[in-house]
Amino acid sequence: MESSTVTMKQNKEDLESIEYVTRNADKIQKQVLSEILTQNASVEYLQRHGLDGRTDINTFKKFVPIITYQDIQPDINRIANGDKSPILCSHPISEFLTSSGTSGGERKLIPTIEEELDRKSFFCSLWMPVMNQYIPGLDDGKAMYFIFLKSESRTPGGLLARTALTNLYKSTQLRNQPFENEVQTKYTSPNATILCLDNYQSMYSQILCGLCLHKEVVRVGAPFSSTFIRAIQFLETNWLVLSNDIRTGTLNPAITDQLVRESVLSKILKPDPVLADFIDTECSRKSWKGIIRRLWPNTKCLEVIVTGTMSQYIPTLEYYGNGQPLVSSSHGSSECYFGVNLNPLCNPIEVSYTLIPNMAFFEFLPVQRSNMVGDTSSNIEARSLINDKEQNELVDLVDVKLGREYELVVTTYAGLYRYRVGDLLRVAGFKNKAPQFNFICRKNVALSIEADKTDESELQIAVEKTVMNHLSPLNANLVDYTAYADTSTIPGHYVIFWEYYVRNDGSIFTSQVVPSFVLEDCCLDIEESLNSVYRQGCVADKSVGPLEMKIVERGSFNEVMDYAISLGASLSQYKTPRSLKLGPIVDLLNSKVVSNHFSPKCPTWAPSKYVT
Repeated sequence: MESSTVTMKQNKEDLESIEYVTRNADKIQKQVLSEILTQNASVEYLQRHGLDGRTDINTFKKFVPIITYQDIQPDINRIANGDKSPILCSHPISEFLTSSGTSGGERKLIPTIEEELDRKSFFCSLWMPVMNQYIPGLDDGKAMYFIFLKSESRTPGGLLARTALTNLYKSTQLRNQPFENEVQTKYTSPNATILCLDNYQSMYSQILCGLCLHKEVVRVGAPFSSTFIRAIQFLETNWLVLSNDIRTGTLNPAITDQLVRESVLSKILKPDPVLADFIDTECSRKSWKGIIRRLWPNTKCLEVIVTGTMSQYIPTLEYYGNGQPLVSSSHGSSECYFGVNLNPLCNPIEVSYTLIPNMAFFEFLPVQRSNMVGDTSSNIEARSLINDKEQNELVDLVDVKLGREYELVVTTYAGLYRYRVGDLLRVAGFKNKAPQFNFICRKNVALSIEADKTDESELQIAVEKTVMNHLSPLNANLVDYTAYADTSTIPGHYVIFWEYYVRNDGSIFTSQVVPSFVLEDCCLDIEESLNSVYRQGCVADKSVGPLEMKIVERGSFNEVMDYAISLGASLSQYKTPRSLKLGPIVDLLNSKVVSNHFSPKCPTWAPSKYVT
């Protein structure tokens, strides 16, 4: 009772914090920038750009340029190589956070400082109070949440370089708390299973613990949809071995990590033939539809990110969840934590994130993506209001306009100034004075042959529409996809790799294939959904050849993930790249192709009657 009272009090305080920071967004943003500039007034970077210790907003905006990672990479390299002078930040850079490197290029080294953990802890504390408003009882059970850490590296100057999750779980702040007890209380996975760097052993032991505690599980999830689906697919492959462990109370000898073995055997795994029989019965059924609710009967939600390119996993998640709410909690990056979803039970395709104003100083660069899919007259009118001057001027957090699209620009306590994160956002509404954003896509992830430009979001919309029109009626589901621009042909053309399966009476283990003529229609439907510049290239300019679809065998995209992980990507951070360059991943997928299909005719296009 006392614990419940403390939790309710803390929830109330956290919700009041959201109200306060969103109601006073303008004031807090000015305070944040003032603190950053005062704290870092003497650093080399700001001196270089002429601030001379000045900390007012007008001077900052006048003298400090908008930058990308490449602009400050020489400074990052100096710090990484051991230069301890205050180059970007007056506080010592404690370590580098590594970006995933799977959505827009090479992994980046993002500087961070010790005090950032306090801001991140505050941000993370906001989520459960929001969830508890909508889904009661989450504090009465455990979360089966799949988290995978990566090995750490060190720069030539001796600084740690690791993922944000690894930073959080190995932080001094958490090591100084009774963290193991907290994890054991709230999560099914003991700390040792999360800290284990062997992905197989970590995955196996986390699923095993989740099965042993299946009646206590009230929510399941992972940082990204792709990670959670990978876990369910692992269960599909290994349930017999996992069930045997539970039946006998012994742990698979393939789990050799001693800390993992001790934590699982001493605290969780006990002989339970009844549970083993239950798992055998459910997992041996022909259909795995609803397997989450069947194995974890008290589950109230599935917590995964389903925004941006992750939205293409929604059908698969709904298949496994069979009615479980899909909840996207928050949005952030290695550079900064940004926003929280204050309406967790909304339709997954309508998720918006409320910017938390005290995390960093936020600015927004207006963007105008030409020839967007699904343009309406109101969309066109809204975009016409963005003139050339506006597209080069940053907008403050409280001055963004409803329905407009922006690229996010941040200034952080750790030494990033007017830094273009690369996320494209659309203003969906407001919480008090703080904007709420739909995440659209990552910037500069594009396919292009000549004048055509196809971004991540546009391709995503085209694929989703095509799947709905052509695969869904055949009880088929898209597993994953990626694409590249093939310029080895004349003219060049887009190539899209598809992996799909066909369900038969609910089973995903059928060998049925989608007819070739349907896949050709899919090619054409994708082309019809792309922008007018692309279609003009196909029809009038003849600068773009017919779109090619390559169907790859089942499991191909898991091999792509494995390859990325072998190069240093984190399983928890991994996102399938939607736009590829020629190289090992294209070679890998080409080796898995089982059939090729081309668009049978040109898409529709006619010259616009409007002069632009």
